[in-house]
Amino acid sequence: MDRTKLNILGLAEVRWTGEGSMKLGSKTLIYSRGDTHERGVGILFHVTMAKRLGSWCPISDRVVKAKLVAKPLSLGIIQMYAPTSDSEDVEVEKFYEEIEKAKVDLKSQNIIIVMGDFNTKVGDERIEDVVGPSGIGTVNERGSRLTERCQIDDFTITNTWYQNHPWR
Repeated sequence: MDRTKLNILGLAEVRWTGEGSMKLGSKTLIYSRGDTHERGVGILFHVTMAKRLGSWCPISDRVVKAKLVAKPLSLGIIQMYAPTSDSEDVEVEKFYEEIEKAKVDLKSQNIIIVMGDFNTKVGDERIEDVVGPSGIGTVNERGSRLTERCQIDDFTITNTWYQNHPWR
């Protein structure tokens, strides 16, 4: 009996090479990675969600997208792994362009979820319906950029709305 409560799990730093999909027991993994054993992203689907997987596309070793056919609303998922704060601005620009490309391809979906590791700090100060009061740390430059992007796209940084463990 499968006791897993997760239906969809986003993965960052898969660290394989190439791209593809595979069955892992009752789950399906789609993945996108580069030519070296660095970075890489994937999405693991429980069998019930895998049945709804309409299509998927590897964008880069930092971005993969999937379309799930569901009723009454269809779902688009973008799993990503952002460059770290010591990365060059050119790499960060390329990453955001890849996210935009994935979003454009998903505009027919009713709901779009962008998930993964943005490698930012958005702080713990509420900003409209974008950033909640339970973020961690002091906002940094990349966090400000993410917040601005979410305001434009009408997205919410959901993990800032739930209180984390007090180990801050």
